[in-house]
Amino acid sequence: MSDKPSVLFVCVHNAGRSQMAAGFLAHLAGDRIEVRSAGSAPADQVNPVAVAAMREVGIDISANQPKILTPEAVQASDVVITMGCGDACPVFPGKRYLDWQLDDPAGQPLERVRLVRDEIRARVEKLISELLGEGTR
Repeated sequence: MSDKPSVLFVCVHNAGRSQMAAGFLAHLAGDRIEVRSAGSAPADQVNPVAVAAMREVGIDISANQPKILTPEAVQASDVVITMGCGDACPVFPGKRYLDWQLDDPAGQPLERVRLVRDEIRARVEKLISELLGEGTR
């Protein structure tokens, strides 16, 4: 395991919340934190409304592809953040698990997805501060 912390974001479809969270973490932390995202039942593509909401804040997640959650991804991560995936996430001893209760952006208009996006950004900024012991602004 490397010296830099690693975070795995998990939601059911890996098409909205987890993709936005991974996009923010990669953008705000750069290469200081390893970022992964996955879903228990991945969609065919990232939610276009989530892509549009992220594009508004200068982050392009349009090339991302939803990925299946594997035990290996969980095992390789220091922090596993679930977002509505229930019991689908495997649990390994020694991992830090957080459950972020966030509205699912699937089928929501851009105005609602912006609210979810902004909540995710605030949580990611706090996470970076905890993991790296510094501010992000």
